[in-house]
Amino acid sequence: MRLLSRYCFPSKSNATPMSYCVELVRKHDYEHYLCGLLTPGGVRDTVFALRAFNVETSQIRDSVTEKHIGKMRLQFWRDTIDSIFKNGSPPEHPVAMALAHVTKHRKLSKLWFTRLLNAREHNLEDHPFHYTREIEEYAENTNGALLYLTLECFGVQDVTADHAASHLGKAETIVTLLRAASYYRSCRRVCIPMDVLMRHGASQEDFVRGELTPALKEATFDFASLANTHLLKAQSLRGQIPSNSIPAFLPAVACESFLARIRKLDFNLFDPRLTTRNSLLPLTLLRKSWMRKF
Repeated sequence: MRLLSRYCFPSKSNATPMSYCVELVRKHDYEHYLCGLLTPGGVRDTVFALRAFNVETSQIRDSVTEKHIGKMRLQFWRDTIDSIFKNGSPPEHPVAMALAHVTKHRKLSKLWFTRLLNAREHNLEDHPFHYTREIEEYAENTNGALLYLTLECFGVQDVTADHAASHLGKAETIVTLLRAASYYRSCRRVCIPMDVLMRHGASQEDFVRGELTPALKEATFDFASLANTHLLKAQSLRGQIPSNSIPAFLPAVACESFLARIRKLDFNLFDPRLTTRNSLLPLTLLRKSWMRKF
C-alpha cells in the first residue's frame, strides 16, 4: 500500500498536470516532445497527455525488480483509465488528471488504452521476442495504439491514415529497440528477434557479449531494413491521408534520421553515437512541418 501511495501521489510542486506532462515527455521522450511542440495548439495538450501516459507505462518494466510490482503499477493505470471513462474522476496523479481533462474535450477510444496496457503487461515477462511477428504485434498495440489515439485527437477517422499509422508504429518500435541495444545488452536481454538472428547464423550470445560479428551485423541490417520498409510504406501514403493529420506522423522524421545514422555507422548497433541526440532534428522537423511532409 505504501508503494502504491508513493506511486499515485508524486511529490508536490507548483506545476500544473499539463506542464508536468510536457516536462516528463521532454525529459524521457525528447523526439516526441519536439513533435508535440509542432502540433496545432488545439490538440497539443492531448498529444502531450498521451505521450506522458506512454512514458509512465513504458518505464514500468525497467523500474521494478519483481513482476508482481509491475502488474500492480499497470493495474493502477487500468483502474485510472476505467475511472476516467466511467465518471471522469482520476486519482491525484498529474498524468491521470491531464488525461481526464483532455478526454472531456476529445473523443478518445478506451480500446487503445486497454490494448497498450495489455501489451505492457505481456512484456513484463522476461523472454526475448522469438518471431518478428511478435514485435509487430507488440508495436501495433503500443506505438500503433498511441498513433491511433493521436489521430482521434485530430478528429481523423480514415482507413488510409490508420494504415499509415500502423506502419509507422512498427517502424518506431523497431527503431526504439535498435537504439536501446547497448542498454539491452547490459541487462543481458536481446532486442533482435530470434528468427532474424537465426536467419543469419547469429546468436544471442554474440549480442550479450557485444561481439559485432559479421552475422550479427547482417541480422541488424535485416532488422533495420524491416523498419525502413514500414517507414517507406507509411510515407508512401502521405498523399492519400487527410491533410490535417500530417502532424501526427512527424515521428517518422526521427525514425528516418536514426535509420540513416545506423546505416552510416555500418549497422554497428553498439556504437555509442546511436544514442546521442541529433542536433539537426529540431530544424528538420520544423522544415518538414512547414512543408506538410513526414
